[in-house]
Amino acid sequence: MTEHIESLTPRNLPARWLRNYLPMWIGQAVSLLGSGLVQFALVWYMTEKTGSATVLAMATFVALLPRVFLGPFAGALVDRLNRKAIMIVSDTAVALATFALVVLFHLGITQIWHIYVVLFVRSLCGSFQYPAMQASTSLMVPSEHYARLGGINQAMYGVIDIVSPPLGALLMSVMTMQAVLAIDLVTAAVAIGLLALFVHVPQPVNAQSAEVITPRRVLGDVQYGLKYAVRWSGLFTMMVMASFINMLASPAFSLLPLMVTQVYGKGAAEVAWLESALGLGVVAGGLLLGVWGGFRRKTATMLTGLLGMGVGITILGLTNSGTYLLAVGMMALIGLMNALANGALGAIMQTKIPPDMQGRIFTVIGSLASAASPLGMLLAAPVAEWLGIRAWYLIAGVFCGSMGIYGFLKRSVYTLDAQEPGGTLPAAAVPAEELL
Repeated sequence: MTEHIESLTPRNLPARWLRNYLPMWIGQAVSLLGSGLVQFALVWYMTEKTGSATVLAMATFVALLPRVFLGPFAGALVDRLNRKAIMIVSDTAVALATFALVVLFHLGITQIWHIYVVLFVRSLCGSFQYPAMQASTSLMVPSEHYARLGGINQAMYGVIDIVSPPLGALLMSVMTMQAVLAIDLVTAAVAIGLLALFVHVPQPVNAQSAEVITPRRVLGDVQYGLKYAVRWSGLFTMMVMASFINMLASPAFSLLPLMVTQVYGKGAAEVAWLESALGLGVVAGGLLLGVWGGFRRKTATMLTGLLGMGVGITILGLTNSGTYLLAVGMMALIGLMNALANGALGAIMQTKIPPDMQGRIFTVIGSLASAASPLGMLLAAPVAEWLGIRAWYLIAGVFCGSMGIYGFLKRSVYTLDAQEPGGTLPAAAVPAEELL
């Protein structure tokens, strides 16, 4: 088994690996743009149709459910099944769900619960599609390029976040709702076609196993993946850190409109400027990591990103109506540092987690992070009411920065990218003084 896995590792990839990987990357980038347009269109439709915060909150909750509760099981199946087939089936299912909504809008019989169902299906398919692509990347791309690719991906996400809302608004002003949604069908077709025709996706051992997949076996895979993560001290600590940071930081950005109106005394345009600054920072950070590749020790890049995010969020919590431009700058800094942290974290995961377990571990991390977000909102609301909006930014910023410092001091976390899978340091590990 060990020899078989080794034969699929990135070190043995052909020199023209990019020719195989690039069509998949392009297809998924196009598909993500279509998904961004659909997401904006559906949220705006529900906002105009109902004007209800409860409806929007329920839509967010419905979209989170599959990731929180079904993610680890989806990851176990990703580790067992053909990953290329999973990505194609997932994209196809999303396209079919969107097509059903296009028909409903065309007939003029769309109900809010229809949108909930489609959001659930899209999230469920994403629980399969995203870990399948992430886990496949480690078998398709040389390991020395993981960090750079992570940076490029962060830049891509930033560009999509910047482009999708204004493009979606423009399209909705000149096209019917069903026509805007139909764009997602075209982008999905591009992604499926490129993947099916031009990409070879290697498989780990379990995906090529002749074992019959049963619920008991899938549950066993999930349990094994959880035990594997928990017993690996550095990996588990990093997962917990990421969950707590997500729990505190996500509500801060959900509270941004209130920060603008209550603290800065400004309106929608100023909210847009802050969000654009965040997106531009993500793009800049992604491009920086894509060109630079980060410090030699990837954990140093990730933890530096956490420190920078902590500084940015803390200063943001100290701004007032007279320092709005400083807030814009801090949002750009937060975006840049977030791209460094996420890009480096993804590279560490792809490098250190065995290929036949990546689906499970990626989805466990995603489930923890997704579950932490609504919990953070439950905590943030009373704190913001009691102490003021800025108090939550100060709490989130100080905690995020503290997690960065803790990671530098915690040996099991800091040396994670020098460890063997499972958590042991090799005898010839890089000395601690050679940090960067």
